[in-house]
Amino acid sequence: MASESSFDVVSKVDRQEVDNALNQAAKEVSQRYDFKNVGASIAWSGESVVIIANSEERAKAVLDVFHTKLIRRGISLKALDTGDPVASGKEYRMVSTLKEGLSSEDAKKIAKIVREEGPKGVKTQITGDELRVSAKSRDDLQEVIALLKGSDLDVALQFTNYR
Repeated sequence: MASESSFDVVSKVDRQEVDNALNQAAKEVSQRYDFKNVGASIAWSGESVVIIANSEERAKAVLDVFHTKLIRRGISLKALDTGDPVASGKEYRMVSTLKEGLSSEDAKKIAKIVREEGPKGVKTQITGDELRVSAKSRDDLQEVIALLKGSDLDVALQFTNYR
């Protein structure tokens, strides 16, 4: 009897990498010519990232700089939930929060995809904010990983504890 192989599907963000990307974006915003004298800034505010600028377009440009830095550091933009620019006096504010952990709806969606489109004999089990996928064959698990990477989900997925 062969033992079962498994892996966990999780949605986690490396906070240090996000912090590094934020610091790089803040430095670029403070040094770039087109952001001079417009009051543009990006900084942590508790658990969220706040972008401030004097116009809606400038706020979106700062967000674009931040997105570029996140992509360079290997962080999926799906892990970032950004609101629209909101006028606050003479400035515009954008608040971005990090999404971590699989919600139960997302875990159920992923389990349904694996059940319907994945190889036969693959089992899924939801535990807290992660999903364990197990099968007798490691090849089946590789197929499931490829399937999930190719599916269009609105969460950033990582695959851990591959055994």
